Amino acid sequence: MPSQAPILGVYLSESLDLDSVYGEALRQLGDDVVLRHPHEIEDPSEVRFAICWQPGEDAFAPYPNLRLAMSIAAGVDALMSHPGLSAEVQVARVRDPHQAYLMAGFAAHEVLHREREFAVMADNATRGEWQPLAMRAPEKAQVAVLGHGSMGRAVVSSLSTLGFSVTVACRSEPAAPVPGVRYLTGDAAVMAAADGADYLINILPLTPVTENVLNAALFARLRRGAWLVQIGRGEHLVEADLEAALDAGQLAGATLDVFREEPLAPTHRWWQDARLRITPHVASDSLPEVVAEQVVATARELRDGLPLMLGVDRQRGY
Repeated sequence: MPSQAPILGVYLSESLDLDSVYGEALRQLGDDVVLRHPHEIEDPSEVRFAICWQPGEDAFAPYPNLRLAMSIAAGVDALMSHPGLSAEVQVARVRDPHQAYLMAGFAAHEVLHREREFAVMADNATRGEWQPLAMRAPEKAQVAVLGHGSMGRAVVSSLSTLGFSVTVACRSEPAAPVPGVRYLTGDAAVMAAADGADYLINILPLTPVTENVLNAALFARLRRGAWLVQIGRGEHLVEADLEAALDAGQLAGATLDVFREEPLAPTHRWWQDARLRITPHVASDSLPEVVAEQVVATARELRDGLPLMLGVDRQRGY
């Protein structure tokens, strides 16, 4: 029988009080998984796992027997590249199904907002103008989706349900493809998916291969006047290439939810650019009760020597 001895974990974040967000939900799930703030740890050698959000540069150093670092979000790029995290430490992440639906709703909203010209109608309304606008069949709008993990699948399913013509660039053929959706794989998939697209939705994981993938060469493949929905990672976007594409009219605009530096500085020029729709990294989020359940389950797997169901392949980066 697996041991039921308590396992000790530590909260590691420079920007968020993780206990205030998740502590109550964690404590309701039993007393065999214990989490503490760093200042509450009496013997750092007893710490076996950490739950993390933007941990500091030296955050992992005090814990010589750490065996797991778990992200409270779906993205793990910050952990994978953290200079203080030993390659021997396992990495895991939360996979919240609600998060995928939230992301899908955000992406669909942004495509519809542009496609149905809600911004134009809102401007007309300020002048009391009753001005019906022309529209087209959704299938006439080409949407390219980059990425087909749990988030990407939800986005693709939602857009396909709304009638859009969807092409997906993904690492491998999906086990359960959405009927009517075109899937592309291989090294040329991203570029091929963008060919002639009216909308480009990025939801890729951040890896050395995908960094800077949103660049001038990719934008040039889109239909002139296309719209970018950037909900992946800030490091995917070559910012100078975005601005050049906007100025040239190759992109009509972009929805930006993630940035290389967050929060976006109040004085950043993008706040004043009417071609951009900026949101503060809120395309989706994980629910506290789901995070707590998955953290506790993963900590118990670690304690009992079982495979981590939410573990990340450190070679692939996701």
